[in-house]
Amino acid sequence: MALPRILSERLTIPAIAAPMTTVSGPELVIAACRSGVVGSFPTHNAASTDQLDHWLYQIHAALDGSGRRAAPVAPNLVVHRTNERLRADLDCLVRHRVELVITSVGSPKPVIAPLHDIGCLVFADVAGVTHAQRALEAGVDGLVLLTAGAGGQTGWANPFAFVRAVRRYFDGPIVLAGGISDGTSILAAQVLGADLAYLGTRFIATSESNAGDDYKAALIGSTLDDVRLSTRVGGIPASLLASWLALDDAAKPDAAESGAAETGADDSAGFAQERLLRNRTAWSAGHSVAGVDAITSVADLVDTIAQQYAQARHGLFGRLVDGGPSAGPQVLPMAKH
Repeated sequence: MALPRILSERLTIPAIAAPMTTVSGPELVIAACRSGVVGSFPTHNAASTDQLDHWLYQIHAALDGSGRRAAPVAPNLVVHRTNERLRADLDCLVRHRVELVITSVGSPKPVIAPLHDIGCLVFADVAGVTHAQRALEAGVDGLVLLTAGAGGQTGWANPFAFVRAVRRYFDGPIVLAGGISDGTSILAAQVLGADLAYLGTRFIATSESNAGDDYKAALIGSTLDDVRLSTRVGGIPASLLASWLALDDAAKPDAAESGAAETGADDSAGFAQERLLRNRTAWSAGHSVAGVDAITSVADLVDTIAQQYAQARHGLFGRLVDGGPSAGPQVLPMAKH
């Protein structure tokens, strides 16, 4: 199944700037969409539904006046029962006739009919095969596969196994999340069977993100060895920087957890929206933090990734045509030690 035209015809690279609590705001979304990447943000980043309404007007006004057909905006809606703003935020998205919504934490079923009625596509975050099957039964149009190494709310599965398992029964849009940092890894995700890549961590260290300077500096100074799995922020497993966990322990000695988080299930019983919002200053990061070595603009970041993606495609298809080994794609250096 081909990607919907609203995505395939408006993207510079096949990617979504993932929704990130606190980090993703109108400036980041506008810059991503102008650069040809789907711009997403959690609706709870707006302080109220009224502010969400204002943000959507602001974003669409900026994109309509950009002089080019921008990539879609994809608000992220937490559909868990503890989200007291769910109905109000959903009504706001419907009024604005958004093109794409990404749901998280819980069943998307209650929001699908109203969104489909306005022609909106609904993609759902899923962390396992059973979770994916339930989302499809509810009627979603696409899946975001949260695999091991995704920043923030994360999954536990190996991406190779997860994508191939879902592709056995689903031929619709698949977005792969977890450890994707450059154009080569985006192409690898497509070869595996995904249509789009989720990039969050790389977009934190941009001038348009709402992350603080200390957070951005911590990303630049970290490797994937500095990422920890913790349930501290929202009650379900999330990838966080060890440096933030240490700071939180120092500020709140009772915060340290007394056991490893359970993974592998789609049970969201431990999640609480209010708990997530209490910890909205947490420093999330995925394994792709290894690719963050400087603060750039969104436009420069997307341009770099687009160059890497083109070079990787050239290298891959050159090997296929030549029928023999080659030096492979000469991607721009990204390694951090």
